[in-house]
Amino acid sequence: MGTPTKKELETALTQAAKMREHGEDPHFMAKSLLNLNYRLKHLEQVLHNAELYLHSGQSATEHTHLVRSIAKYHSLEHRSSGEDEDSIL
Repeated sequence: MGTPTKKELETALTQAAKMREHGEDPHFMAKSLLNLNYRLKHLEQVLHNAELYLHSGQSATEHTHLVRSIAKYHSLEHRSSGEDEDSIL
């Protein structure tokens, strides 16, 4: 399976947003695409911070950025799933 081009992804996301706005998402494909794209952006930030941490000689500052980005991802994941954060920990 090939990766969509930037233009293809933008088109798909635009159409998915329109589908959700008009309530035309019977199989939740638009909802899923939008949610996965949102989560991917945050996971890419976690990866970026992990790479910085490793390449910086594991500095305390970069460790803090990594821990915060992981916590932010977990927070948005729990919020979007409707789960109670305390029940997960």
